[in-house]
Amino acid sequence: MTGLGIIACMLQNILRGIEITVVVLLLAALTGYSNPSLTDPIEQIRAYTRDLEFDYTEWMANAAVLKLRTAAVNLPHSLDETTQKEIVIEYFRGTQFILEKEYQLSQIYADPNVTDKDFATKTTIEELSELYKRQNDIAPLAESILQTQVNTALKELGFTVAGQPIPNVWYHATPLPMALVISPRSRIEQTANISVKTDLTVDAQVQLEEDVTKGLDVSALVVQIGGVGVYPTMVMRTTNMPWTLNTIAHEWIHNYLTLRPLGVLYGETPELRTMNETTASIAGDEIGAWVIDAYYPELKPAASLPNLELVSLSFDIPNPGTLPRPPFDFRAQMHETRLQVDILLAEGKIEEAEAYMEVRRQVFLKNGYLLRKINQAYFAFHGAYADVPGGAAGQDPVGPAVRTLRAQSDSLVDFVNTMSWMTSFEQLQKAIAQ
Repeated sequence: MTGLGIIACMLQNILRGIEITVVVLLLAALTGYSNPSLTDPIEQIRAYTRDLEFDYTEWMANAAVLKLRTAAVNLPHSLDETTQKEIVIEYFRGTQFILEKEYQLSQIYADPNVTDKDFATKTTIEELSELYKRQNDIAPLAESILQTQVNTALKELGFTVAGQPIPNVWYHATPLPMALVISPRSRIEQTANISVKTDLTVDAQVQLEEDVTKGLDVSALVVQIGGVGVYPTMVMRTTNMPWTLNTIAHEWIHNYLTLRPLGVLYGETPELRTMNETTASIAGDEIGAWVIDAYYPELKPAASLPNLELVSLSFDIPNPGTLPRPPFDFRAQMHETRLQVDILLAEGKIEEAEAYMEVRRQVFLKNGYLLRKINQAYFAFHGAYADVPGGAAGQDPVGPAVRTLRAQSDSLVDFVNTMSWMTSFEQLQKAIAQ
């Protein structure tokens, strides 16, 4: 080995040691909980969720072992770009087959006309078993390729130290837990977010919401999530590669922020939470777009797309197809809903606000958006993702301020690093006023 090779190897070992240290710190930060107190509001909620909660510790341990094994082989670097691309495409194709078969299985179990479930599902279960086996073989390699590509993007965008992002990009696609989100009824503010099991049925979700709502007089909603910023990060299984790349990068940004004040203070105030999520969303989208542009340019969105917005449907007219119907803009309509809810709650009209949200849910339903519930918890959760104007954030000034700072920043890394050291919304306001 040459002198340069020895130096490079030593540097790699040093960086690997730093990475392992970071992993330990992240695991400690993400799994360390104080002793429970019966007077703690979170513990009052956990009285309803304790038997339903997702076990992150076990999941992270298993995922970390999988990632270490794959990293030890370092196979992606021995494959040319064409082969890597074929593996990734095959991985997403396998995911599509699995999701289709799982849906077929759930339909059979939900069909009351199918009396012999074991017989009816036998073939589908056998097919799924083969698909799982193949996917388990290809997934570690495909994920490693995508991680490497995101690593390259981070290096090119200036997020690395000596070419190495800290922490390293580690993610695993998996069925995700759901989140029980809690907000006071009198205002929109996320006061709790508790992860519950992946297989919680819809009727169990509804029952949990009703129990918590009645027992604690709060607004509760179980929501689906797309990713979790544990380490390795969790990413929802999907066939949408651009979305996957955006989410891998989004969750890595959360890990990056966890080592800095903005991430440490994630749950201290609603403003800081929105600053975190909006920063991660903006950065994740830009990093994901870089990877698509570099490795999968055929997936770039066309310059102009047809208007595919759904249209308003009237259920009160026998033949609504004969009526002229304007496009239904989901974000604009949700924005309007949030504004009116804020007004009603500010006036202390809680019951009126809740009745209004149910009326508006029916409007969304008639336009093809199957929202199970719109309540204070819905807006508390979705309103924190304010990387795009409008939508569930309403007139919250935090999202626009984060977007303004991004527009004022010379680069994405400058924007993220500036945000990462903030400890209050006031700091952000001062930054954009300079």
